[in-house]
Amino acid sequence: MQPETRAIVAAASHAFVTGRKVAGIYDQTADRHLLIAAEARGEHLQGLDGDRNVKFGGTLPELRETGSGAAIYMEVGEDGAKGFDRSTSGHFTCRIEDQVAQLYDHAIGAWFSYVVQPVA
Repeated sequence: MQPETRAIVAAASHAFVTGRKVAGIYDQTADRHLLIAAEARGEHLQGLDGDRNVKFGGTLPELRETGSGAAIYMEVGEDGAKGFDRSTSGHFTCRIEDQVAQLYDHAIGAWFSYVVQPVA
């Protein structure tokens, strides 16, 4: 998965699992704040990657991103999400705990951690 796709998946997973709007995220791996916002209502998601001026969203289990054209298949559970990035043929698992989203990218065998800033 591309780094921007991982960040979008982390924000979307957090919005779906917690039901809270995401106002931004901090990529701990890259040591960088990202202007990514996401809101889930039921099985619908809308989001914006403000750093790239790219929209993302859709209805579960299919999400799309307008920049690179990434297509993401996502299943959401009580404490996280799992799925498949159709653009890179990579699977992912994302665990949500409080304000942290931990994403495992199976294609490269590595964990990525994001701290989510929810809307107050």
